[in-house]
Amino acid sequence: MSIYDLPADLQHLRTQGTWQVITVGRSSNQVFRIVCPDGSVYYLKVADHPLEQELLAEKERLAWLQGRLLVPAIAAHWADSRHTYLLLSEIAGVMAYDERFTQDIPAVVCLLAEGLRRIHQIDITNCPFDQRLAHKIALAQQRTQAGLVDEADFDGKRRGESADELLRVLIESQPQEEDVVFTHGDYCLPNILIDPAQMHLNGFIDWGRAGVADRYHDLALAARSLTYNFGPGWEPLLWEKYGLERVDHAKIEFYQLLDEFS
Repeated sequence: MSIYDLPADLQHLRTQGTWQVITVGRSSNQVFRIVCPDGSVYYLKVADHPLEQELLAEKERLAWLQGRLLVPAIAAHWADSRHTYLLLSEIAGVMAYDERFTQDIPAVVCLLAEGLRRIHQIDITNCPFDQRLAHKIALAQQRTQAGLVDEADFDGKRRGESADELLRVLIESQPQEEDVVFTHGDYCLPNILIDPAQMHLNGFIDWGRAGVADRYHDLALAARSLTYNFGPGWEPLLWEKYGLERVDHAKIEFYQLLDEFS
């Protein structure tokens, strides 16, 4: 999408705002950071048709989360014959993988655990977003059959495996029980915003996969993201600060495998 193709209601942002393309993350959407003359900052997410489902899922979840958690506000939503647009307010702060945090990684781990506790404490009564295993495995099967699983992006220990083979392993190793809570669904360091001066949580972004699921879905991705960004060995502190007395390592492995199909 060119910024010159924006709908009429967004043209003032093109002419008055300063635009920056955001490339962090694996989303199929285009993402822009827009700084307005009055100092306000927005993020514009743009999805091409017919690939707008991820963006619509995030919009629905953000609307539900308002007042429940520190998440972006929906400033506007538009759709035309070619694109869907979601304009979000900015959450101040820096992403949790920022290099300045390498000076105090334990503090970051504590904040990650605090964030997980906040998210997992949300009341799931009448929550409309189902991300339980039956749904996620069916989605993994659909994506595998459609050839949408990126085998080149598999984690190192799974590199060279086929999506079909990993799907077989996934189905055979699925847990028999789920400890369900409200989950973020992509709880990795780029999605957690921290105030580096005060070292406290400012909020959370990228909610398209959120919903009711096993708490280990978030724990597994948080552990993997910590290792990827800061090196191995931080998981025990994460478990301790989260309050996990016994770690189900089989679930950690399973949910990291499940994420290969996202």
